[in-house]
Amino acid sequence: MPFSDYRTALVTGASSGIGAAIVERFSAEGLEVHAIARSAEPLRKLAERTGCVAHAIDVTDRAALEELTSRVPFDILVNNAGVDRPKKFLEAEDGDIDLLVDVNLRAVLHLCRMVVPGMVARDRGHVINISSIAGTYNFGGNSSYHATKAGVSMLSNQLRIDAFGKRVRVTEICPGRVATDIFAHVHGDSPEIRERFIDGFELPEAKDIANAIAFAVAAPVAVNIGHIEITPTLQVIGGLQTAKPQSPKSGDQSGE
Repeated sequence: MPFSDYRTALVTGASSGIGAAIVERFSAEGLEVHAIARSAEPLRKLAERTGCVAHAIDVTDRAALEELTSRVPFDILVNNAGVDRPKKFLEAEDGDIDLLVDVNLRAVLHLCRMVVPGMVARDRGHVINISSIAGTYNFGGNSSYHATKAGVSMLSNQLRIDAFGKRVRVTEICPGRVATDIFAHVHGDSPEIRERFIDGFELPEAKDIANAIAFAVAAPVAVNIGHIEITPTLQVIGGLQTAKPQSPKSGDQSGE
């Protein structure tokens, strides 16, 4: 079911980074793209550049999402919006957990609830869920973030079962490190953060993720590309570490 069979698309987290790149790519394919984000000014500039329909909406605003999805039959849904609070789970606060669950998982579930039944009824549609390697692999980070992205991954698999028998395709895009502003948003915009995460690395760019999504969408109707993991060539996942037992007064930890 190539782009010519689709008319409308909804993209969340669209004001910058991967979301904005998806809006640009979909708009170039001739789709009517509705772009959702909290930041009105970047959305306005994106609309001027691409012709998309901008909606300054927080994805946790269920009433606003209901209003939009009830009047526009979306052929493509891209769940891209996401947040993180980078701290160890043992230091997590209730607000941290609630924010990540509300944005990263609950909003995705509700948007699928609002949009996918219409796709099934029309026998046409494509859901793109942006997860993360954090939903598949274990590494140092925010356990709440890992948990929400794992939920998005499982939802992507389950949606195909729920829509079985209809031409509704579901693709999970699972990025590793990508050169976007997400690190500045999460950790702070400073030279130290850029040096830690961006500068000097060979990283995929937002447009590379958008092109991978376009590849999945443009595939023939008989083809569902269910999962694409995209990491830098020079990024690997895995490793084995072993720790020695620690007494309450000992901070010694070594071995690998």
